[in-house]
Amino acid sequence: MEGLTLDGYGGLIFLGAITTLLVALAATVIGSIIGVLMAAAKLSPSAVLRHIAGAYTTTIRGVPDLLVIFLIYYGGSSTLSRVLGRPVEINAFSAGAVSLGLVFGAYATEIFRGAILEVPRGQFEAAAALGLSGVRQFVHVVAPQAWRLAIPAFGNQLTVLLKETALVSLVGLEDLMRRTGFAVEATNRPFFFYLIAGVLYFVLSYAMTNAFGTARRKTQTALAR
Repeated sequence: MEGLTLDGYGGLIFLGAITTLLVALAATVIGSIIGVLMAAAKLSPSAVLRHIAGAYTTTIRGVPDLLVIFLIYYGGSSTLSRVLGRPVEINAFSAGAVSLGLVFGAYATEIFRGAILEVPRGQFEAAAALGLSGVRQFVHVVAPQAWRLAIPAFGNQLTVLLKETALVSLVGLEDLMRRTGFAVEATNRPFFFYLIAGVLYFVLSYAMTNAFGTARRKTQTALAR
């Protein structure tokens, strides 16, 4: 049974899992906001906004996620220091949340854009006929229907994001992966502790997948009623 004990590192790994969830949550919020704004820009009649949104999604999706993290962590600190005229250091959590939020936002943009385009055109016309403003049309009519359509792809992308948080450990974030590394170095039991980390990632991903599956079923049930 000695080989199955955590040698006192259970609490450390648990805190790492909490950090992983927090950075994923922060990145989701940032990415979702970016996704909504960029989706609106892509569907805008303004050619300038469409080109800006297109350049953003093409660029972010065309480079490695790790490169985005390095650019935000190292480049962000350097840029802010020059702008403010004093040394500024972006911590690993902020860099991870912003960089993964930028990456998530690029994919969320296409998810939201596709979902909005799938909303029947008659819904827009009916909302306009009721005299609703553009913003109220989107908030009360389009967004709820688009969200229902976006749930499956959004949930899948969120699962990908959760696993990508492991990359932020390379800039010092003490997440699940990095704290597991501490346990491995101290105990020289890499297979066991990395297996534990893998199980935790699987459990978190599985729980997230089930949560979005439940949300999708509930929206379909509500729609059927």
